[in-house]
Amino acid sequence: MFLGGAGLVLFFWAMRDGQFEDLDGAANRILIDDEDDGRNSTNEDEEGCR
Repeated sequence: MFLGGAGLVLFFWAMRDGQFEDLDGAANRILIDDEDDGRNSTNEDEEGCR
């Protein structure tokens, strides 16, 4: 009974805190190419060590 009640309290706390507001954002964010962030697809440090 105690674990069930604690689970319900934590669930409602997470809902109130906004944990479930953007469920699709992280799934879609992985598909977007971040070309403007300044990172290269090849690591220049590794090429110098070869």
